[in-house]
Amino acid sequence: MIKVKVSLRPIVGKLNLPTVLKTAILPGDSFESLFIATQVGEIFYIGNGSLRTFLDIRPRILKLGTSEPGVSGRGYDERGLIGLAFHPYFYYNGLFYLHYSVAGTQGPGALSERFRPNPCDPKTLNLRWINRETHYDHIDTVEEWFLRSNGQPQKRRTLLNLRRPFFNHNGVNSLNFSPETGKLVLTTGDGGSGYDPFNLSQNDMEIAGKIIEIDVGKNTFFNNPTVVTRFNELPVTIQETLTVIAKGVRNIPGISFQRVNNQYIKYVGNVGQDIVESIFSFVYYKPIPVTQLIQASLMKSEPDQEGFINFGWRGWEGAFPTSFIMGCSSNPTLDEKTIAYYNEAVQTSVKRLQPLTSYFQKDLRPDKFGGTALTGVQAYMGNGIPDLKGSVVFTDLARNEESQPPVRGVLAYTRVGTDSKLNDFSVINIDYNFGSQSAYYVSLGTNLDQTTLFLGVYGSMKATDFNKGTVFEIVPDSKQ
Repeated sequence: MIKVKVSLRPIVGKLNLPTVLKTAILPGDSFESLFIATQVGEIFYIGNGSLRTFLDIRPRILKLGTSEPGVSGRGYDERGLIGLAFHPYFYYNGLFYLHYSVAGTQGPGALSERFRPNPCDPKTLNLRWINRETHYDHIDTVEEWFLRSNGQPQKRRTLLNLRRPFFNHNGVNSLNFSPETGKLVLTTGDGGSGYDPFNLSQNDMEIAGKIIEIDVGKNTFFNNPTVVTRFNELPVTIQETLTVIAKGVRNIPGISFQRVNNQYIKYVGNVGQDIVESIFSFVYYKPIPVTQLIQASLMKSEPDQEGFINFGWRGWEGAFPTSFIMGCSSNPTLDEKTIAYYNEAVQTSVKRLQPLTSYFQKDLRPDKFGGTALTGVQAYMGNGIPDLKGSVVFTDLARNEESQPPVRGVLAYTRVGTDSKLNDFSVINIDYNFGSQSAYYVSLGTNLDQTTLFLGVYGSMKATDFNKGTVFEIVPDSKQ
């Protein structure tokens, strides 16, 4: 693959952690504005060169950095404002959509201890999420808002209220509109912890671990929809607005649509467990209406899954059977990898979609890198960086090599091959000096026609370390 080098142009700095970067045309404007949503609940936009506040919902957001002792208790968190999408006709109707973790909903969590599967202990392989109304971490909500004629946003209705078992794997950049169907696409992670303890991602009734289309054109109003975890717990009128595109999701940094020859390639990244991060692509799919899934469940039958997408988790981590890593007793310099869910890997082996490309959390090849977590996937169709045109660009949070700080994230790209087989990827070299500060690559965004890429960088892993964020435009390398 061609070696690509780019530069970064700072757009705005001293932000809180930027989770969503996308553009929209405000009613009355003739140009796109860049919108930046932060994890703590702010939404800014840049119009005519100045940073302005579009909406501030910080009082609605759960207090971040307070949860599981030893994990988010140290400030790291995956909750907060994690989704923002503008209706395709936002310019005319002012509608936009939010996905966030609700203030005051902190629970004790679904398990009292850290989960690790043991292939020799069936109890660990068949856990069930019980007592859900008391054993959960928090509640996420998906809402529809509108921009009033006076320029002030106002909440219009709640689409979903979701109870989540753990603090992590809630998705990020989790709301996007499909240009194919015009529907709102919600990407939900598997609910968190690690190794998907309750196998929510493969269970057709569970909302966790899915890609879901919501028909927002159906004006279904509930004053405050029931808080649910399963599709069959929803009121029928809400069930009828939902279709499921895919299951087998661990955690997703959004979905990207690339138009090629009058069809759309869909790109989805699945964050890995211990071995590999994966990017998937597909063109044809057949979503299943939630009402059909529920009917099949009642009849104890399998729904028709022809054309339904399955990413394979938790039996598969990308192209590999899900494994956990232990020290190798005979050689301390090596790792021993043990298949965690052998039977599930077998059951989903032929049903799953193969990834377009994968990169490893440990990779000693000189032109590759060891990754930490996939944080963004975006198609690029611009002419500004010719070698990237038609590719899909992705970001990793931080290089995983054993090197001295400061930390640096990674930008890379791949392409869909004509043979639709697993493809290689190439690191994109960046000409920018971050100095002595850490630079975690936390989000990747694009404009409406995918000709401009935006990179969100943060100086810390903690949501409680404030004002360490910078948003850049990715531009051609001036030295080439």
